[in-house]
Amino acid sequence: MKTIIGNWKMNVGVRESVALARGVLYALRGKSVVPEVVICPSFIALSEVRKITAKSRIALGSQNSGFLETGALTGEISVRQLEELGVSHVILGHSERRQLLGETNEMIQKKLALAVKHQLIPILCVGETREEREQGKAKEVVIAQVKAMFAEKISFKKFPLFFAYEPIWAIGTGKAATPADAVEMHQVIRQTIKELVPSFSEKQVSILYGGSIDSKNAYAFLREQEVDGVLVGGASVKLSQMREIIDAASDALESTLSLT
Repeated sequence: MKTIIGNWKMNVGVRESVALARGVLYALRGKSVVPEVVICPSFIALSEVRKITAKSRIALGSQNSGFLETGALTGEISVRQLEELGVSHVILGHSERRQLLGETNEMIQKKLALAVKHQLIPILCVGETREEREQGKAKEVVIAQVKAMFAEKISFKKFPLFFAYEPIWAIGTGKAATPADAVEMHQVIRQTIKELVPSFSEKQVSILYGGSIDSKNAYAFLREQEVDGVLVGGASVKLSQMREIIDAASDALESTLSLT
C-alpha cells in the first residue's frame, strides 16, 4: 500500500477546505487501484470536512494534538476532542512545531502515548537540519528522534504507526532530497524500529517521505519499495497537484502489483 497524507497547515479556510476535500474525493473515483489518502485540515475545518470524508475512502487527520488528555492547555486540542470529531490520524512532531514552537522529543512522546490510548493513528515526523547533514550527523539525529518515541513503554499491540522522514532543509524550500537519500534513511528508521520493538510486524509500520513533494517528483519517491507513501505540504492544497500525486501513487501501486 502507498499512503498520501495532505498537511494543509494554515493555508486554507473552512469553505476552501470543504471544496478541496470534495475535489480529492472525486479524484479517487473510478480508480481500480487507489492509495490510502489522509487529509489534515486546520482544527476549525475538521468538523465540516468530516461531513465530506465520512463513509468515504478518505481518512481525516489532525495536524497536532496536546500532550495532556484534558485540562489547562490554552489553545491546544486534546485527543479526546479529536476522537469526538471522528479524526482517525494525527501528525506529531512536525519540524515546524519542533523548531518554531519548541516541541521536544519528550512532549511528542507524551502525545504519542495519548494518541495510541485513544486509537488515533500517529504520524511521527523525524528529520535532520542542513547543518546536521553537512556534519555527517543525519543518521545519528534521526535515530535519536526515533528512539525517543519509544522511551516510555506503550502498548501498541497490532496498532498501525507511521513515521514521516522529513529532512528539515527540504521543507517548504523546493529542495527535495533525492529518492536515494530517502531510501537510505528509511532503511535506517526501519532497522531502528525493528531493534527497539521486535514485535512490530512489517505491515504495522509505514515510513513516508516528506519535504517539498509535488506532482513533478512524487512518482520518483513513490516507486521506491522502501517508501510507503508521502507527506505532502504546500502541494496538497492545490487540487490539480493533489490529483497528479494520487495518480502517481496509483501508478506506483500498479507497477508493484505487476511484479508480484
